[in-house]
Amino acid sequence: MKRERGEQDDEASSDDEMGPMPVSDPQIVKKKRKGTSKIYHKSFMHRDIVNFVTVTKYSHSCFTAKIRSLIAPYRTEFIVTTSVDGHLKLWKKQDEGIEFVKHYHAHLAPIVGVSASADGAMFASVAEDGTCKVFDVVNFDMINMFKFDFSPASCCWVHKRGQAISLLAVAEKGSGTIRIYDGRGTKEPLYVNQKVHKSTVHVLAYADVYDTVISADESGFLEYWQPKEPFELPSIPGMWSFKSSTDLYEFKKSRTTPTSITVSPNQSQFVTLTASDRQIRIFDLLTGKMVRRYDESLQAIQEMQQAGTAVYKVEDMEFGRRLAVEREIETDEVACRCMNAIWDESGNFILYPTLLGIKVVNITTNKVARILGKDESSRWLNLGLYQGAPAANKGFTTAAMAASSNPLLAERAARDPILFCTAYKKNRFFMFTRSEPESGDRDIFNERPTREEQTIALTSANASKNAQSRVAKNAVVHTTYGDIHIRLFPEHSPKAVENFVGHARSGYFEGVLFHRVIAKFMIQTGDPLGDGTGGESIWGHDFEDEFSDELKHDRPYTVSMANPGQPNRNGSQWFITTTATPWLDKKHTIFGRAVAGLEVIHNIENVKVTRSDKPMEDIKIINISVD
Repeated sequence: MKRERGEQDDEASSDDEMGPMPVSDPQIVKKKRKGTSKIYHKSFMHRDIVNFVTVTKYSHSCFTAKIRSLIAPYRTEFIVTTSVDGHLKLWKKQDEGIEFVKHYHAHLAPIVGVSASADGAMFASVAEDGTCKVFDVVNFDMINMFKFDFSPASCCWVHKRGQAISLLAVAEKGSGTIRIYDGRGTKEPLYVNQKVHKSTVHVLAYADVYDTVISADESGFLEYWQPKEPFELPSIPGMWSFKSSTDLYEFKKSRTTPTSITVSPNQSQFVTLTASDRQIRIFDLLTGKMVRRYDESLQAIQEMQQAGTAVYKVEDMEFGRRLAVEREIETDEVACRCMNAIWDESGNFILYPTLLGIKVVNITTNKVARILGKDESSRWLNLGLYQGAPAANKGFTTAAMAASSNPLLAERAARDPILFCTAYKKNRFFMFTRSEPESGDRDIFNERPTREEQTIALTSANASKNAQSRVAKNAVVHTTYGDIHIRLFPEHSPKAVENFVGHARSGYFEGVLFHRVIAKFMIQTGDPLGDGTGGESIWGHDFEDEFSDELKHDRPYTVSMANPGQPNRNGSQWFITTTATPWLDKKHTIFGRAVAGLEVIHNIENVKVTRSDKPMEDIKIINISVD
């Protein structure tokens, strides 16, 4: 048995002494602002794609220690998640992790905006069907609902902590009108603001210390105004008077518009994320001056990847896959609307999702502190951060208790920071913590599976009981240029299909190049050496040709085995024709035809090649899925 007290222990003492031992000295642990685990710890389900995750809590940094001690018992510390199908779930932060509280089918249409009040007591969601639902977070109850005669674009609570009336601002889609309602009242607005914006206001943020709303519209204008008539710029010492002296025209000049606006905990700054140009901008709230800008554009990331100067180097094939996802996100309005940048509680760090992972940037040193989730396959979108010690059941702590070295008190005050995030096209939200994932499955199945999922699970179970079929009827070739869907012909070419399926399931084709491309003829792959001289069958030797009168090279997109021009010399190489090639009949075994992803085939066909017909840039198979 090893001693724990080190060199200062009495050498005469015995490790085998009987009787109770004193409480060991409490370990002094330095506070960490963010989780140390770079992979997510756990995930929970919704029935459809999760679009927003919101953490309700006080921003403690803007209060004195005395005020923090007074409000601590009233911190709400809930996590609210929503999905595109209108469902909303409330979760409560525990000493470790979270606990499910309640589930609402709040809307019958996709949710387009959510907001938690500054005091963490109220939450609102608006949907495309013109409805708004208001929730009492502490009592996890829906307390009000509105049915508008317009389609809402965004919402935001715009009242101070402790204010008697809960004010909810809702922007109208298709115009610059913003209506302010009593969150507990009727659908008649208290105020109607039509003078600040001329086009749809899709982003709203509120700085309650200055009682100031920061709003952005789709034409690129960013405005400050107070949530009461006459909706003027607040008269606050140090705040800008003329917009021309600020950098708030930055978005108009760059022809972009912010996707999210997040005010810092001490409300001295705000950060914006722009999905269209992937720029992160930090502004001083009072002066309106831009103090930091981080370029996360695809062009900048590609240049750094090629030059090897990226903060995290991704393997080329994986980088191509991520780049394809980014281009898909650019055309997905729902995904773009979910992306945000957030602050940590100190106001010294910002966190935002990128192609490489979730970047944690120290804005004081202007350096990337770490990248979370960089090795995960998911593309992170919407973030929410919890950093405090859970307030529930903590009781009252005196100054003497806080200064003591009592390990029980130290454990009671321990922090459990969690970063919550959503991912592109995922019906889950994910949690990054200080802990590594527990043994077992970290993806919790907290939803009843759909009928389709039950069918898939049953099919998988039956397949596991029986020997896995050596043939399949369909395959999807995932390439760095996109997916190619192939229908296989096991009834005509059983050995060729068995060979192809066996290699696909074993991962033999992963990373293999399209090594020979001839325009208006075919594209060829399947050689692990990448030069056309290698590859073997799943049996380790050549196998015979399989010819059928029903299958001919009389049309493009025919999938056939390649050979060295001699009969019965099939190995692992295969090709897809891009035109009719009747001279190949009875010479090359046909075992499939491409039925989708035809544009991918032509994109590969039209790349620049060398004199030996090898593409000048590597085009690879990522993997092949078969069923």
